[in-house]
Amino acid sequence: MENFYLDTPELKFQLEHPLMDKITRLKENNFQYHLSFDYAPVDKDDALDNYDKVLEIVGEICANVIAPNAAEVDKEGAHLEEGHVRYARGTDQNYKALFDAGLIGMSLPREYEGLNFPIVPYVMAAEIVSRADASFANIWGLQDCAETIREFADEEQKQRYLPRFSREGATAAMVLTEPDAGSDLQAVQVKAHFDEASGVWKLNGVKRFITNGDADIALVLVRTEANTTDARGLSLFIYDKSSNAVTVRHLEHKLGIKGSPTTELVFKDAPAELLGQRKYGLIKYVMALMNSARLGIGAQSVGIADAAYREAVKYAKEREQFGHRIIEFPAVYEILRNIKARLDGIRALLYETTRYVDITKVYDEYSQNHTLEKEERNEMKFYSRYANVFTPLIKLFGSEYSNSIAYDSLQIHGGTGFTKDFPIERIYRDARITSIYEGTSQLQVIAAIKGVTTGIFQSRIQEFDEMLENDYSELRVKLQKLTSELNEAFTFIDEHKNTELLDFHSRRLVEMAGNIIISYILLLDSKRDKTYEDSARIFINLSLSENAAKYHYIMNFDNDLLITYKNIVI
Repeated sequence: MENFYLDTPELKFQLEHPLMDKITRLKENNFQYHLSFDYAPVDKDDALDNYDKVLEIVGEICANVIAPNAAEVDKEGAHLEEGHVRYARGTDQNYKALFDAGLIGMSLPREYEGLNFPIVPYVMAAEIVSRADASFANIWGLQDCAETIREFADEEQKQRYLPRFSREGATAAMVLTEPDAGSDLQAVQVKAHFDEASGVWKLNGVKRFITNGDADIALVLVRTEANTTDARGLSLFIYDKSSNAVTVRHLEHKLGIKGSPTTELVFKDAPAELLGQRKYGLIKYVMALMNSARLGIGAQSVGIADAAYREAVKYAKEREQFGHRIIEFPAVYEILRNIKARLDGIRALLYETTRYVDITKVYDEYSQNHTLEKEERNEMKFYSRYANVFTPLIKLFGSEYSNSIAYDSLQIHGGTGFTKDFPIERIYRDARITSIYEGTSQLQVIAAIKGVTTGIFQSRIQEFDEMLENDYSELRVKLQKLTSELNEAFTFIDEHKNTELLDFHSRRLVEMAGNIIISYILLLDSKRDKTYEDSARIFINLSLSENAAKYHYIMNFDNDLLITYKNIVI
């Protein structure tokens, strides 16, 4: 039988990263949890073996249930029945398979009937599921919402809601956007009022573009404070579908991810529970939720890119033209090798970022029962600092590369790729949304540019360089040159003291930094496994040409052109 985990050794390589020692130790409270839970690991090797075995189960289900269902799910899609969503038949089969295997609530603590997995193996599972069917990943992956409940809800709410994920297979939804409040969540207008008679909060209004909006448990961003128009008037609520006070008015007819229902919801005096404190809905809770979601889209992007790459290789090996398999032509094998380098690159960036997030979160959990030493506090701050800027970076690079890799794969298929005879047609459509939802690429740049302007990216690049010591002298010199160009370009812009000019060039700066960061991570990975050397070399050479173009554009830019760009003729 096929297995989407076992046929991807890159995942096992990331699972065995040296930082997993620290992550597992903190996650398992120095491996003391086995005294209370007999199935908890007793040491790092035991923990990694648990993750490995569970991921093997995920890989088997994805290869033999979810992937075979993907085409029919795409064709059938979700539909409406009496104001509620009905999944495609294959979607129900997929969810049941993962639920029966105990894979809902993977990252929740054991006291809430979860597996207590760190984020790294959970993100790996998300990547594998996305490779099988990107649309289904949006349904299974929204169990991220359970983490927000675990992190910010009171204990009574945790006890009521969290066990439902693993016990009942509860589904979840992030209910944030509205018809007039897309990316600008500060403009949310759905209102909550406290009903004194019943002692319950009631929600009223319309939400739109809600992924899996008819879920069992929803986190809803609403306005609780009268006479407010910004984030300070917003709070986050838990809505339980069993109250039957929300109607699905419309399902979007989408280009891709058709198995994932995107809904318009009407709230009519819907009872809900305040999560955490009033006024912190957007500035604290939703920001944490969105960061988690962006990491999930990074995983989804890598899974889609992997699926596209495999389809391209398979077709190129089988298709013959002019008496030769097309994989033998330079025009084709160049595309395939560049795809592989970029796929390795975004996967490396994904798990580097995930480890930063993981260490930050496990230290936060650990500190709830232990007093952190000064060195531990500093280490927590160290990784938190990088997690904040690397998360939008992986969302940006992962989604953009997912799109370009799907594009190149379809190109290799030629005219047949434009038909429904091959999976790449669906994969290509599914890829497109990744650079749009959970914050467009333009918004990721706004978040990631702080990594350049504060020097955080440059600091990490310097640390990566020092880790190489005396190895890879030729490639290291190339990366040092790229780093100098990045610093020079940023200094050139910064000296103008023109915010609009910085905004205009932000994407170029972020992409220059991202290319350097991915290059260094691939080089460091190749020190542990020589199979990454080819991808590192190719990615660095691609970065040299791409960064050179961006550097030249910035350094030779006529600032008066800003006015020309602003004078758009409609």
